[in-house]
Amino acid sequence: MTASPMPTRAELVRALEQAADLLEIAGADEFRARAYRAAARSLEDLEEETPALAARAFGGIPKVGKGLAAELGTFAQSGRFDPLQTLLAELPPGVPALLGVRGLGPKKIRALWQAGFDSPERLRDGAASGAVAALSGFGPKSAATILENVTFLLAARERWSLGRAERVAGELAQALDGLSPRPAGDLRRGLETVGPLALTVTADAPAVLARLPGLGLPGLGLREVPGEPLLEGEWEGRRVQVGYAPAGARGALDLVLGGSEPYQAAVRQTAREAGFDLGPRGLRRGEEWLPVPDEAALEAALGFALRPPEYREPEHDAVWTELPPPAELLSTADLRGMLHTHSRWSDGAATVEQMARAALDQGYEYLGTADHSQAAAYAGGLSPERLRDQLREVRELQRAGLPLVAGSEVDILEDGSLDYPDDLLAELDYVVASVHSHFSLDPERQTERLVRAASHPLVTILGHPTGRLLLRRPGYACDLGAVLAACEARGTVVEINANPARLDLDWREALRWRGLTYAVNTDAHHPGGLGDARYGVAAARKAGLTPGQVVNTLSREDFLAFVARQRAARG
Repeated sequence: MTASPMPTRAELVRALEQAADLLEIAGADEFRARAYRAAARSLEDLEEETPALAARAFGGIPKVGKGLAAELGTFAQSGRFDPLQTLLAELPPGVPALLGVRGLGPKKIRALWQAGFDSPERLRDGAASGAVAALSGFGPKSAATILENVTFLLAARERWSLGRAERVAGELAQALDGLSPRPAGDLRRGLETVGPLALTVTADAPAVLARLPGLGLPGLGLREVPGEPLLEGEWEGRRVQVGYAPAGARGALDLVLGGSEPYQAAVRQTAREAGFDLGPRGLRRGEEWLPVPDEAALEAALGFALRPPEYREPEHDAVWTELPPPAELLSTADLRGMLHTHSRWSDGAATVEQMARAALDQGYEYLGTADHSQAAAYAGGLSPERLRDQLREVRELQRAGLPLVAGSEVDILEDGSLDYPDDLLAELDYVVASVHSHFSLDPERQTERLVRAASHPLVTILGHPTGRLLLRRPGYACDLGAVLAACEARGTVVEINANPARLDLDWREALRWRGLTYAVNTDAHHPGGLGDARYGVAAARKAGLTPGQVVNTLSREDFLAFVARQRAARG
């Protein structure tokens, strides 16, 4: 096994903040909690990454004393922050999990813990029964919000993020090399979150189990499922499955384990009506097992068309025959530019030039700059003066031959106005407008805010339109139909944010609004993030989108002409 990479600077910050939270929850050493938070702020302000900080033993960093520097040095080398691990061991296991409940800070969690609510499950039950509402400092409205948020957390804990599922599936596939491992289930169909993580192989159970002892997922412990050609276990509290079949039945296994459950049940029923028995062990007609080594052979044997994997959700039932075939759908090779990226000018980890060269190395033709605006002070948002400085740098790099497009990710303020004046926005080649604050506005005000921004004459793209963070927080409450209708009326491009933590706009909404123009953007904050485009493409494919519906399949010159036409049409 290769050595684990050093934790990133962002991971160091998160560990310090979590340790500070746990100290406050435990009611212990308030001074140390403040010291951890101060150190976290100092690390956030740095541009250096962990290897450079470790090389100087974390010395010379404001608010980081010798003792903490030594702890961070150990963390950098081992991947383990010992003070945090000690706190996690001392607290009941369910208490730290309460930090995942949106809206609960350390002080409220401490009060809930002292009242006996020491896990998300107990908190859910207490919020539902009225026991939380009866606590001093809470009340019915607070309890209702807690119930909603803890229910979301518990549902999210059962599913994998798409990026994490892909990485673990890759490790499993490597261990099962030679058995033709393929993704199955939600991962195969490109769903935005995954549960369970499933693969299929051509093998039997002993052959699979023989491969797993060397796998870098200790404790996975796959077990046979009685009566099914399936091994199942858990990793990080989430389900993992490996389906197995002989070569002649692999097509049936792939179909059945490829879900979704309503779709495979419908196919099995249709097969039954045609005189077949279809299941994970193969395809049978009477007593005869028919050879179906892949789904193409299965389709030929059944005599009716199977849906492409992208279209196997209930949302596709009524429309899939109207959608383009897979060969016509958007692919990563169709994307020519990235229009929403960040650099060191705000909260990115690389310079504009480094991001641009990385984009070229990854096969893109151009890169759009979209650093944060001034309202996003937490992310190093640019003042108007700094934006003009960045714009001068971008123009110099353009003259030097780098194919850049100058933009900004401009905050949508509470009233729907934008964070820069129009004369400054007009100097940019394009504008991404996004919400980063005031998530809890009532639905009517939130809708008005978004409609006003989407209708602005200089807004090119509405960024991550619902603000959701998958498995962490739902999108803000609004009339999304009214927002997308405003985009349609004004010709505003709608982003499908490809970051696997967002995938926003949701593919289901894009499927309903196929007449809009979209941009598949990575929101990359470092060069590696440019590779996230594949997740956004998977979402676009589920929505049935073709290259002609996605604006960053245009060449740089054609994209600039698109923006010019968009602005001219608005007057």
